[in-house]
Amino acid sequence: LAAEIVREKVFLLTGEEIPYATAVEIDSFEEKEERIVIEATIHVEKPSQKKIVIGKGGGKIKEIGTQARIDLEGLLGTKVFLRLWVRVQKNWTRNARTLRDFGYR
Repeated sequence: LAAEIVREKVFLLTGEEIPYATAVEIDSFEEKEERIVIEATIHVEKPSQKKIVIGKGGGKIKEIGTQARIDLEGLLGTKVFLRLWVRVQKNWTRNARTLRDFGYR
């Protein structure tokens, strides 16, 4: 669910071809006393896509994270600390095993 919310924000905030070459993988989901800590990686196919997702001065990735965090807090009913990374994984959309790993069938 957290991965889909982050991917939705990538879709809404980047436009272009980026959402179709994007997968979000939750690296960790840890419930603590007063908050939930989520770490996620946004996978893209090309370095140019990574630049678009990160944005000038990190502005786009910050906006993606902020909007996703707000939605997650509303859904989970508690504070959320969301940490995002962007990683280039060339041709992942053409690799059957990687597609399975990311939850595509």
